[in-house]
Amino acid sequence: MLNGKRAIITGSNSGIGLGVAEELARAGAEIILNSFTDRAEDHALAADLALRHGVKVTYIAADMSKGADCRALIEKAGGCDILVNNAGIQFVAPIDEFPTEKWDQIIAINLTSAFHTTAAALPGMRTRGWGRIVNIASAHGLTASPFKSAYIAAKHGVVGLSKTVALETAGQGITCNAICPGYVLTPLVEAQIPGQMKVNNMDRDTVIREVMLLRQPSRQFATVEQIGGTTVYLCSSFADQVTGTTISVDGGWTAL
Repeated sequence: MLNGKRAIITGSNSGIGLGVAEELARAGAEIILNSFTDRAEDHALAADLALRHGVKVTYIAADMSKGADCRALIEKAGGCDILVNNAGIQFVAPIDEFPTEKWDQIIAINLTSAFHTTAAALPGMRTRGWGRIVNIASAHGLTASPFKSAYIAAKHGVVGLSKTVALETAGQGITCNAICPGYVLTPLVEAQIPGQMKVNNMDRDTVIREVMLLRQPSRQFATVEQIGGTTVYLCSSFADQVTGTTISVDGGWTAL
């Protein structure tokens, strides 16, 4: 379906980003993996993905907190047809105690990086007359929770940025949308479960259902495969007229 298309996925050596890369590779796209590290295992991950799906996969290190690195990633990759802005971090604290450096870092990685990569990728997409920009936002791009001021501000910003890019590229063969996941079962989330079991004196299933997924009406995690599949849909011809919108993959969270 996506043969001949090159996809860059930021923050993609684990979690949602890797799940998205997996599904795009399965659909035939060339893949550029990215994170801020440059380890042998990062490049091995790319080689494994290439071997399993029969597509070209390259790993390029770039720090998404730095605008110059964001733009250099696009240049080093040779441009892209598909850009998935996924890189993100989290920190939790009351707003009057929120460390300024954490605010700056979260806004830079979760929001400003998407501005830089999009600005760098769009000229090539316009030249080719085709492009897909998929921004991984969050249910917190549509609603809020306490103690996550920077993350929520950034994810709301990602949704707004997606709408603006969609309007600026309308009719040019380019679309821009935001996926808004609820809680997704990633290695990072999986690692939090034992601690939550201990703190709440609950078994695994109960702590997932009653604590971690309290705001997710389905009481089920979304999966990285589901986020990846939604991305593939947005990159397909079926979604040619889907632009400037959000797609929630949140088990009903934002329906409340």
